[in-house]
Amino acid sequence: MPAPFDLLPLFGKGILVTLQLAAASAALAFAISFLAGLGRLSKFRALRAATATYVEAFRGSSLLVQMFWFMYAFSILLEVRSMPPFLAGTLAIGLNYGAYGSEIVRSALKAVPRGQTEAGIALNFTPVQRMRLILLPQAFRIMLPSFGNLLIELLKATSLASLITIGDMMYRANVINNTLYRTAEIYVVLLLLYFAIAYPLLLLTRRYERKTTAGRT
Repeated sequence: MPAPFDLLPLFGKGILVTLQLAAASAALAFAISFLAGLGRLSKFRALRAATATYVEAFRGSSLLVQMFWFMYAFSILLEVRSMPPFLAGTLAIGLNYGAYGSEIVRSALKAVPRGQTEAGIALNFTPVQRMRLILLPQAFRIMLPSFGNLLIELLKATSLASLITIGDMMYRANVINNTLYRTAEIYVVLLLLYFAIAYPLLLLTRRYERKTTAGRT
């Protein structure tokens, strides 16, 4: 029987789609994480309530259901053409993991000692300057390990996108299996591909974490 690695070329386009989906979703998730995380700490009650509603709604419901909602129900509600699968997957994953990421941002900012804020006030810094120059640089060191884990989880979550017809690695694995019927080999290769993508991300996160920690005074 041929070695499992002869199946790798068949995953080519699926690997590219997975990387594109993960990159687009991660960019959206991290942007939402900071916007919602800062919103949860806002002095405006309406903004805190709106961001809390978003966070609890996306954390408390299924990612797969959210994908189907964006793919089908969203367009029906707006009476427009159905959303492209890649966009639906990106929105669902990005907003879902952005909700989890917002809690990382919120808790990290709250972990910065109160004295740092008081020092910024004593230096006559504006709230924006205090956040940008004092609080966020310190909080980011706290966020980094959790964000690294979140990124790995987001990558693995992209496999659900195959269920809304996005041609990622999982989708390609199912197509190949329906043709070749080499189930064990195909899904072993799939596992190895996810690991091969995730492990360098983990190493980069750890390296950057050590770098930022070493730079502390």
